[in-house]
Amino acid sequence: MQKQHDFTQGNILRQLIFFSGPIMLTNLLQTSYQVVDSLWVGNLLGADALGAVAVSSTIVFTVLSFVIGMNNAALTILSQQKGKNHEAGLKSYLNAFVVLLTTFSLALGLAGFFLTDWLLGVLGTPEEMMPLASSYLRINFLGILFLFGYNFISTILRSLGDSKTPLLFVVTAVCLNIILDPLFISMLDFGVEGAAYATILSQGVSFIIGMIFILRRKLAPFTIPKLPQWQEVKLILHLGIPSGLQMAVISAGVAAIMSVVTGFGSDVVAGFSAAQRLDSLLMLPAHALGTSVSSMAGQNIGSGNWSRVKEIAKYGVLYNFTVMFLVGIIVFFLAELGVRLFIDEAQPIEFGTTYLQIIAFCYPFLGINFILNGIVRAAGAMYQVLALNILSFWVLRYPLTAFFSSVYGETGIAIGMGSSFLVSSGCAYLYYRFGRWRKKELFNKKHGG
Repeated sequence: MQKQHDFTQGNILRQLIFFSGPIMLTNLLQTSYQVVDSLWVGNLLGADALGAVAVSSTIVFTVLSFVIGMNNAALTILSQQKGKNHEAGLKSYLNAFVVLLTTFSLALGLAGFFLTDWLLGVLGTPEEMMPLASSYLRINFLGILFLFGYNFISTILRSLGDSKTPLLFVVTAVCLNIILDPLFISMLDFGVEGAAYATILSQGVSFIIGMIFILRRKLAPFTIPKLPQWQEVKLILHLGIPSGLQMAVISAGVAAIMSVVTGFGSDVVAGFSAAQRLDSLLMLPAHALGTSVSSMAGQNIGSGNWSRVKEIAKYGVLYNFTVMFLVGIIVFFLAELGVRLFIDEAQPIEFGTTYLQIIAFCYPFLGINFILNGIVRAAGAMYQVLALNILSFWVLRYPLTAFFSSVYGETGIAIGMGSSFLVSSGCAYLYYRFGRWRKKELFNKKHGG
């Protein structure tokens, strides 16, 4: 049986390092998954096909935001049940998630299939791209059950203290996708539809292998699905909906910041876009640490071990500062080289390099948000984390970026972004320190053990 960790005892720093490592690798592989798709489509089918996939992926990401929200709810509920050593509660809530996520995925898939053209129209998809985008998106909606399942089994195992097994499932999906993309797109001449088939087949096979692996080794207490109790459904929705809205707030905030960037012309947009692609990789350690501390804190909140929750937060912040400071040093000296991987025009490279060098040493402060919000989320305070995200993006990041760019020009974009990281980390700390999230009670006696 794969090793599952009881985070209510043992060396916290050691657990944090070894638990977060596989999650970092998993996130990196999932990022490469999207890159591989884009590379094959762009090189084999051309710009229109790549644009069609990019537009469709915006809608897929919106759906994925909901999936992430439900998974955050699952991580909180299941890790607390694990910490309580409440086997019946763990089984019951696991069943509730299986039934709800299956229902949601089938309903979303069906609705999305029939509303595909309307959704693409709302996004203003160019007419010449519409047939390609429509066929690509419809196939993705048909396979949405695999998207839900593929992500959910990883969340289950992480809530129980196992981050290594999910890595195997992601490796399977990525390797399959690398093989199937050129096979379906070019050799079988399916075109852009082939990229969609490769995606859902890769995720489907990984999901099925994952389920067989979990059931045979009894890594999670699955039961024959039955209708969940209303109390369970209510709690899942109470946590899942605001968690999903957090992703919508982040997406909208990124779009708002881009509206500031576009005001400085195409060179700045190109440089900023290249820098943001690097950002998505550079923030992987902080994302992984946020997920790790949430799992670890959830088990200890479930067991009522609040002193250990405090220690997890402390070590999480210190580990984040160490890792992200080293990342900052690397970024500062290799910024230009990194930007040149994506673009080769002089002015965009100059802006992208300057942007990264200014913001490099602000990464640890953004990481604090992931750590402390992960701890708060573990208690089930999802609406509070949603409020902190609204504060971070709409009260701080967007206004500060707009203000400093109006004062210092394009250089002010980095100054505004970096300063918002500092201030928002202070807000996250103040809520962590003085907020009432510790008073959150998710389970009554009947459902919590």
